[in-house]
Amino acid sequence: MKGLVYHKYGTPDELQVESVNKPVPKENEILIRTRASGLNSWDWDLLRGRPWIVRMWGVFSPGLNILGADVAGTVEAVGSKVSRFAPGDDVYGDLSQNKWGGLAEYTCSKENALIKKPPEMSFTEAAVVSQAGVMAMQCLFDHKQLQPGDSLVINGAGGGVGTFAIQIAKTMGVEITAVDKASKHEQLKALGADHVIDYQTTDYTSTGVQYDMIIDVVANRSLKQYKKALKENGQFLLVGGTGSAILQAMFLGPLMPGKKKLGILAHDPNKHLDRFNDLYERGLVKPVIDQVYSLKDGKKAFQKLGDGDVFGKVVIIPDDEVETAP
Repeated sequence: MKGLVYHKYGTPDELQVESVNKPVPKENEILIRTRASGLNSWDWDLLRGRPWIVRMWGVFSPGLNILGADVAGTVEAVGSKVSRFAPGDDVYGDLSQNKWGGLAEYTCSKENALIKKPPEMSFTEAAVVSQAGVMAMQCLFDHKQLQPGDSLVINGAGGGVGTFAIQIAKTMGVEITAVDKASKHEQLKALGADHVIDYQTTDYTSTGVQYDMIIDVVANRSLKQYKKALKENGQFLLVGGTGSAILQAMFLGPLMPGKKKLGILAHDPNKHLDRFNDLYERGLVKPVIDQVYSLKDGKKAFQKLGDGDVFGKVVIIPDDEVETAP
């Protein structure tokens, strides 16, 4: 089979389509024919080997030679102890706690990392839900319980987590402020944002406006600034950002005095996917896909992700899926 492989940390030029052995499922695993795989910032970090924390799989060279954790596909075969799925089932899920490997024609996964795909949902749509969609839902359902009329600001709103969070928060009657570059503002308003801020001209933490909740995907400020932008009993959640911001939120956030809560989102892979399927089937949430690339153009997909000019998500599909992808 073909896979998008890399053997040393670096730029997208390290990625090459190579022939690799087709995986064989263990007794508790499923063999998936990959139909699409969504890229996440984690893929970009693992390609570069930065920040250093991502080298937990390999300090000097990649321990994961085929990236891609967000996967959608069709069950090809199942191990003897698999009970939830059968060959022919269309599934999707986050393989980050398994072997990754979504950027190949086939991959294996334990069954607890997967859920059946709604028939109405395309493979390319399903391939972008499992990390960004789950993180958005965790922010909105597992922390502060927002009420209709509450205020939410999303920094980095034009990415995967942000585009999902806007749509989900809209179903809750929340007043949404989306922060991103001006070129994305019309698209953000079309998704449901009530207000937009251009981060290139305005620091949302210094406007004097306070919010019930802050979701920050690209955090690069001090906890003091975030706290100032929160209402009493407000909640700040860091989903991504600079190394220093992550460490502050992780270790110092819980120690901040007062009723305002500041911390980091601890991603729980594949949580709330049943709930997401329900929202999708009711027409309340739709994955936003910027561009779909073939496996042979995987370098271009990674470069687009790295350039930071993606609205929603980027997807890679096997070359033989190109003609059938929406």
